[in-house]
Amino acid sequence: MDILTLIVLGIGLAMDCFAVSLGKGLSIDGQYTASLWRKPWLMALLFGLFQGGMPLIGYYVCSFFSTFFSIYAGWTALVLLTFIGGKMVWEGLKAPDERNDNPDFSFPTLLLLAVATSIDAWATGVLFIPQPETLWMGISIIALCSFLFSWAGYLIGAFIGMRFPLNANLIGGIILIGIGVKICIFSA
Repeated sequence: MDILTLIVLGIGLAMDCFAVSLGKGLSIDGQYTASLWRKPWLMALLFGLFQGGMPLIGYYVCSFFSTFFSIYAGWTALVLLTFIGGKMVWEGLKAPDERNDNPDFSFPTLLLLAVATSIDAWATGVLFIPQPETLWMGISIIALCSFLFSWAGYLIGAFIGMRFPLNANLIGGIILIGIGVKICIFSA
């Protein structure tokens, strides 16, 4: 695989991370705080690590678990993202005075999002089997693209969210459920 193909692959895999991060950034309530600029780093780091790590795992264990994973990967992503997205939609549908508008940036939530958005990257490990010499370069590019797109998505969402107050829980939840459906459909 040439470098351009690896970059395009990395960008394609980073799009789910970008969408989720954009939704998280939209939840900013319009007030500038120092934590506004710290929050995307952990999310981007986790997304980059998982997006880069999943193809590596897929490369090494694809022959052993490939049948099981190919059958259930899409459904696993759908369940995880629908659970998190459904919780966000439920929160977004409450009356404004009953809502908890503080986005959940807890480590367990970010970890679940990182796993859920990177499940489709697991299958890309198979692409490196015929050319194992490109494996480390490929996972590095995938991880870097995911890190950068996650970080940028959050900042773009925060920029928009600070200027236009939106029901970010509802929007973000719908985005997450949509990503889960997309992964489920295209992994079948």
